[in-house]
Amino acid sequence: MPARNAADTVARAVRSVLAQTFPDFELLVVDDGSTDETADAALAAAAGDARLRILDRGRCGLVAALNAGIDAARGRLIARLDADDEMLPRRLEAQVALLDERPDVGVASGLVEFGGDPRRALGYALHVEWLNSLVEPDDIALNRFIESPVAHPSVMFRRELIERHGGYLDNDEPEDYELWLRLMDAGVRFAKVREVLLRWNDRPERLSRTSPRYAADAFYRCKCRYLARWLRAHVGEGRGIWLWGAGRATRRRFDGLVRAGVPLAGFVDIDPRKIGQRIGGLPVRAPSGLPPPRDAFVIGGVGARGARELIRARLDAQGFVLGQDFVLAA
Repeated sequence: MPARNAADTVARAVRSVLAQTFPDFELLVVDDGSTDETADAALAAAAGDARLRILDRGRCGLVAALNAGIDAARGRLIARLDADDEMLPRRLEAQVALLDERPDVGVASGLVEFGGDPRRALGYALHVEWLNSLVEPDDIALNRFIESPVAHPSVMFRRELIERHGGYLDNDEPEDYELWLRLMDAGVRFAKVREVLLRWNDRPERLSRTSPRYAADAFYRCKCRYLARWLRAHVGEGRGIWLWGAGRATRRRFDGLVRAGVPLAGFVDIDPRKIGQRIGGLPVRAPSGLPPPRDAFVIGGVGARGARELIRARLDAQGFVLGQDFVLAA
């Protein structure tokens, strides 16, 4: 649990861990240079429970704090929590059981409860709804290029994965999403317990709202790099790759694919003003103008609300199969 200036929330988070029905754990609170009473609040909440350890790293930043916590951990499994969130009592028990019962799974998560006002933060509330719809490994893997398919503070993973594939990277991209894409690129399977295990609180000052590392452009840089790798491995030679979305914003966000060596055959759009044009020398076609699936692979690149559903419905009707003939990436 990395924590910086979390004196007003860390006690609640610590108590939620110490109340777990699975008792065999250690709780590492990595104090990232707090200037308030974060460490004292955590210690007071633990009330002498020896399972709590405070790691004082000085101000090192979130990624360094995460990696320091993993390095100091003594367990075979690593569970994440943020200092402003709460575990529900069965979280550790349920995730340990999933990983013990399913050796093919490397990362376990669970359903999450949105701890905010859905009227004021509708985007986050809808994101939680989407997260909770992805449970089994195939669904999580197929949807990983849309957004991070697991809530970072909800995961438990096998320590050996970090030893084999490396830990969090400290760059200008979302450190959790990059790690999940890296692990899935290596064939690691993710699954979720079909039970709410985390209360994910939405505070205005959370890093996902304030740090440029979590801005849309950073997510697209990251996803384009791994999407390009996936396309090279899964789309055979002779099939043109079409980007659904000919608008300027969509084209800019997926420029990373071209820079990664993935040429586009053209664009798909439903706007009659764009259909029939050429953009950057590439044709813009209506969905009905696409080549058949054996000759075309489609990337759904429009992120407007309802667009994914429309894209999938149109492509399904034309015989395209998700994961085989198209992927959703926005």
